Amino acid sequence: MDGQNLLQRPLLAFAGASLAAVALGALVCALSGVPASLWIRNLAAWGIGGVAAAALARSAGRPALVAVLALAPVGLALTATDEGLEGVRRWLVVGPVRLNAAMLLLPSAAVAMAVVAERARWWWIPALLALAVLAAQPDASQATAWALAIAVVAAGLRERGWPTRAVVAAAAVAIAALAWTRPDPLAPVPEVEEVIQLAAAQTPLLAVLGVVLLMAAAAAPALTSWTAERREVRRAGVALTALLGGWIAAPAFGAFPVPFVGIGLSPILGAWLGVGLLAASRQGPPA
Repeated sequence: MDGQNLLQRPLLAFAGASLAAVALGALVCALSGVPASLWIRNLAAWGIGGVAAAALARSAGRPALVAVLALAPVGLALTATDEGLEGVRRWLVVGPVRLNAAMLLLPSAAVAMAVVAERARWWWIPALLALAVLAAQPDASQATAWALAIAVVAAGLRERGWPTRAVVAAAAVAIAALAWTRPDPLAPVPEVEEVIQLAAAQTPLLAVLGVVLLMAAAAAPALTSWTAERREVRRAGVALTALLGGWIAAPAFGAFPVPFVGIGLSPILGAWLGVGLLAASRQGPPA
């Protein structure tokens, strides 16, 4: 398979970069004395997510896109039913597992938003509602990443009047800014929020490689969608990359989870679902 064909396949391009990132994180955690039961779960989540993404790529259509976008704020709001940690509520509890709702739901919602917005003028309602829930949790990193995705979609809707697009983008930025004013009392966990520092403690080369692999995984959706015929698919790839890029940048500004390399099932599963939906959007008819 040549490089051009690879860049046209979202599942394969993301699979390579994300697996390398997850494997590097497992190595760093093992070298740092993190229990194997934790980093093995990351590897298992990568496999499970890949299977789910492949299934989505084959079967997801417009009804799935509409449902994913419309239900995103509902799924995020369900975090209020959990007692949370130190007043922070951002998880969905599934048996013994806590899943970060935003990291699980927002990648697929970003793709759905970008594709559905081409014809559905109501797209900004669930988008801003989801953002308001993130500010209330509070989760400044996810609010910022989601606001970036909203801004990408709004900017890409060139057939719509610029005042509406500007108002939606400005509202997204304002709500995300509000999230940063909310106190977040949770202390960082080294293998979750500080895994790049753990890598640097082993050797700076591991830390640099970790950042490079994170950037590659985040860039994969936009790169693999660049040659798509339909502009809504190209926009979806850029929106997903913007979201993942927000995830990657956030730890530089606070104690936020490092996706893929750090311990955490939610970003791995969520990103796979987003990539699977992106692949389905590219292969299917106009949504």
